Amino acid sequence: MAGPVPRLLAAALVLAGAAASAQTVSLQGMLGRQALLIVDGAPPRGVAPGASHKGVKVVSTAGDEAVVEIGGRRHTLRVGEAPASVGPPAGPRGSRIVLTAASGGHFLAQGAINGRAANFVVDTGATYVSMGAAEAQRLGVNYQGGPKGFASTANGVVPAWRAKIDSLRIGDVEVFDVDALVSPQPVPQILLGNSFLNRFQMKRDNEQMVLERRY
Repeated sequence: MAGPVPRLLAAALVLAGAAASAQTVSLQGMLGRQALLIVDGAPPRGVAPGASHKGVKVVSTAGDEAVVEIGGRRHTLRVGEAPASVGPPAGPRGSRIVLTAASGGHFLAQGAINGRAANFVVDTGATYVSMGAAEAQRLGVNYQGGPKGFASTANGVVPAWRAKIDSLRIGDVEVFDVDALVSPQPVPQILLGNSFLNRFQMKRDNEQMVLERRY
């Protein structure tokens, strides 16, 4: 007896890879929790969350959409959306951060949270990436629905919320699903704590800090 007929989806994603020609990935349908992917015109292949096919990893599926990861970057395929295009990385992209100490010996960095500009200061004593509530709202960090606890600051113990950062980027390095702590008090700069730093090998040479992504 034939299995269930997959629902056909119109979503497609065009990805420019390191090769001369672009890699094409389309989401043909869903079969249970599996995403039916067509990669570079090959026959459809059912790929379950956590599995990969021709370099395309399915992160999750829900309803008529799938989140896929290609080359360390995540993309959501949804029904009816126009194809998206992602440029090829320039060289060994997304693996190394080099920071130089500012006055006072602090390591500062400019980057983005959820695609919005943010300034960071490295704090190896902080468990989480930490920020104030106003900054979290500006950056699209949903914290009010998260668990509430307390955090120790220079001004004493204050209430704080646990939250998730969807994406955090410094230079050409981007990581996803980073644990964060949000305080109701303003924080001058976002503390780049160990929930981000632990994903890297850290080396310090005098006034330079190098973070190499762990694999």
